[in-house]
Amino acid sequence: MNQPGMVVGVAVMTLLAATAGFAQSEAHQGQGVAVVTVLPKQESALPPQITMQKLSVKVNGKPVAVTDWKPLQNSLEVVLLIDGSARNSLGNQFDTMEKFLRALPPNSKAAVAYMAYGRAVIVGKLSTDHELAVHGLHLPGGLPGSNASPYFCLSDLAKNWPSADRSARREVVMVTDGVDNYERQFNPDDPYVEAAISDSVRAGVVVDSIYWLSTVVADSSLYQSNAGQSNLGEVSDATGGKSFWQGTGNPVSLQPYFDELNRRLQHQYELTFTSPLKGKPEIVNLKLKLSLPGAEVRSPQQVLVSPAAQM
Repeated sequence: MNQPGMVVGVAVMTLLAATAGFAQSEAHQGQGVAVVTVLPKQESALPPQITMQKLSVKVNGKPVAVTDWKPLQNSLEVVLLIDGSARNSLGNQFDTMEKFLRALPPNSKAAVAYMAYGRAVIVGKLSTDHELAVHGLHLPGGLPGSNASPYFCLSDLAKNWPSADRSARREVVMVTDGVDNYERQFNPDDPYVEAAISDSVRAGVVVDSIYWLSTVVADSSLYQSNAGQSNLGEVSDATGGKSFWQGTGNPVSLQPYFDELNRRLQHQYELTFTSPLKGKPEIVNLKLKLSLPGAEVRSPQQVLVSPAAQM
């Protein structure tokens, strides 16, 4: 028997198996992209200087490699999504909304949409002409429950985003009380809230929210208000946005909220990382740690990981 030949044959087979295993491992590597907001804790301070070495990223509890980190300078698309069941008193805040839309970067696209019977009805289209978006503002209908559920409307907007540009930074600003009419009591596993989160994450949408009580106090309850605020916070936290609210009533002005939103849009970064993938795109849990004192960091808790060829 030719033992040396057998040894060589076994060695070759072992090498081929290892190579195949490596190739299979590489084939199962996916890529995720997240929009991260980093602000100096003091408003007057300069933006922090951030390098990849200061980042630590975990996916589903396991460390992953960061492959890119850069300030976001690509196109921005913003949809102001207003609850159609809000009372007409919301019209007192239109001046503030107009200022927000006009203050967006000149090359960004904006549009106004209204929640109506489970759909996001866009007035006009996404446009770099921000005056068109301003002209889309009109008094909501004020009919209680006419939105069906704000989360139905958010899902509809995410699945039918009015642009095919997946490289754009997509941002939604929801103005609503956040109450799910199909699950009025707070449920941390509300299926409609979870569906809205999933649809937003898959569409690459960052969701900011502004709590605005849509009913008179006599029609509402403290428990219901807290449920709505909790739902909005859950959506914003999952997608990397921020939820704004002031107690259970409406603030005199929304100006501070929109001012901060404009500031946040100017300090966003794109994080790219690799992560194991079973084959098809999947939503994973993300945890980002930034070793940088004096900075406020907000990153999405959930991110879509896809095969690199699909990114």
